[in-house]
This record gives sequence, structure tokens and C-alpha cells, in this order.
Amino acid sequence: MAKIQTNASGTRSIEVSDQHLATIEQYQLLRDLIDSNGYVDEDVLDKLRFNIRSLLESETGRDKALLDLCLDVIYHPNMKALGLQNLMTLFLDWKKNQTENNGVSAD
Repeated sequence: MAKIQTNASGTRSIEVSDQHLATIEQYQLLRDLIDSNGYVDEDVLDKLRFNIRSLLESETGRDKALLDLCLDVIYHPNMKALGLQNLMTLFLDWKKNQTENNGVSAD
């Protein structure tokens, strides 16, 4: 379990589990999310939420892990653009550790 900071002052955070990160990987939720400007802002968070909403409305979205991710992280009242940016950083670190632990080079 890891915590991500969701505001600049550090007074708000969200707990993210390995299962949440595995669900992000399974559905490739962060792929092609950021526009060419490279900024994570509220529009990027809205785009992620719309993508997840589409998944949930389809047959493939009947996954409890995806619902848990939404309730616990993505639609959490504290989730803002900074939280999403920190979630992306956490995911990349987690993915790198997963790759290293499986004996595969991340290159």
C-alpha cells in the first residue's frame, strides 16, 4: 500500500494498493492519456474518468477491481490533477519494480 499526495500543501492523500496499480496496468488506463503539451491538469483527469466510465458501461467493465479502483482512487473526493500526476509516477515506479523483480531489464 502506498500513499499519493493530492494537494500541494500535503494535507490530503489517497492510499493506492498493488491491486489498484495492477488494474491500471490491465486496462492500460494511463496509456496515451497526456496530450502533447505534457501537462497533467484537470482536463487530463476528466479524460481518464470518461475513459473509465466508458469501460464500466461496456460488458468488459463488469470487473470488481475496476470498480474498486474508481471508488478508492480515481473518483476519490481528494483526487485532483496533482494526485493524478503522483499516481502516474507511482505506477511507473511500480511497473519498473515489477519488471526488475521478474528478472527482465526495463530497457
